[in-house]
Amino acid sequence: MARLSIRETLLAAALVAMATMTLAWGIQQPASAATLNLTNCEEGCSPSPSPSPYPSPSPSPSPYPSPSPTPTGAGSSGNSVGGLADQRFNQMITNRVLGTVLLGVNEQVNCSDCISAFGSAGSFSAGIHGRKELTNNLSLLAGIAYTQYNEGGYKITSAPIGAFALRYDFTDWGSSRPFFDVGTILTPWEKARYTRSYDTSLGPVSVTSSTNASNYAVYGRAGWMSRISPRDEVAASIEVWQLWQRVSGYSDSAVAFNPFDATIATGTDRTSLVKIGGQWTHLFGGNIETNINGGWVQSFASHSGIVATVTGNGVVVPTMGNQGWFEYGGRLGFRVQKGWIVDLFANGTLGPQPVGNTIHGGVGLRINY
Repeated sequence: MARLSIRETLLAAALVAMATMTLAWGIQQPASAATLNLTNCEEGCSPSPSPSPYPSPSPSPSPYPSPSPTPTGAGSSGNSVGGLADQRFNQMITNRVLGTVLLGVNEQVNCSDCISAFGSAGSFSAGIHGRKELTNNLSLLAGIAYTQYNEGGYKITSAPIGAFALRYDFTDWGSSRPFFDVGTILTPWEKARYTRSYDTSLGPVSVTSSTNASNYAVYGRAGWMSRISPRDEVAASIEVWQLWQRVSGYSDSAVAFNPFDATIATGTDRTSLVKIGGQWTHLFGGNIETNINGGWVQSFASHSGIVATVTGNGVVVPTMGNQGWFEYGGRLGFRVQKGWIVDLFANGTLGPQPVGNTIHGGVGLRINY
């Protein structure tokens, strides 16, 4: 019995040892596999994301676009109406300067009957003018021309100018005597283009618009002339003028960018002028005539007829200030044969804006009879 017990004991111990080893081996295998899988993921594996059962919607564009910046510049647009007033004042003065050529501004006060055809540049003009002695003391001065000119932002085309005046010269007083003129200059219709420019926060704006205009002027002149020699005549005078200019209403023409547009009502500009001047005519030899003339002009009682409705400003009524300037003229004549004279002439202004510095020159063929 004791021997059997020892054998059974040994057998039982062996069975326990084998069971223990088997159990230990089974536990060790999963741990090694887990370690291997973890090591492989650390070296390069990344977990694949699980797909969402609800896909995210794509972003849709906003139905309301971002607003553009609002431009500023209403004040500059309103101020530009003053520039239109300056253009229209210059127009009145230029029309008058061109009209005085038809009234013999570059000729002597007293001379024989004559007729002259002429053309000028600077401001294009072509026409005919002359004088006719009605009595020993009374002469008629008259002319007509077609003109077009531009200055300082405006342009005038298709403008016929007519002028006539009566001159009373006291010839029976001798070589030194007074004289008087009364007359008018008429431009009943002309095509006009005016340019209005202003600045905005998004850039400059320039708008040129077309309309119709007309100009009228009346004047009186009192002077004293003297024949100081058979070749020389000098004269001094004072002139008073009244000018009117009628401009039809219009609105800004269509342009790509004009946020502060304007509408100009029909209106009449007017101004009064006083001119104090003189002239000298001289004959060199028997074939060359010269004349120089000039004077100081002062405007007064000036009024702008512009009434503008401007976006962002409402109604704008500019002022037309008074100013002074110098007017000049001259002529060089060549007697090509008896009674036939080729003239070179020029007339212009010197002064501040809006009159400014201008010159209008031309050539004419004058026939004395």
